Amino acid sequence: MTYDRLVCANCASPVSEGRCPVCRASRERLQHEGMFGGLNPAALIALLVALIAVAVLAHEMATA
Repeated sequence: MTYDRLVCANCASPVSEGRCPVCRASRERLQHEGMFGGLNPAALIALLVALIAVAVLAHEMATA
């Protein structure tokens, strides 16, 4: 999830605007987490398995 869709429970403004200290802290945390920061380990494993499956299929099609 991106912080541009989040609303702060402290000040009821979008977190991306950073109006209060809570917003600013949440915005910083979300920016530092990176692209896969919000995914849990099970989702990361599923993504890795899907990527491996696509690579194997691409290799099979290239050698056929």
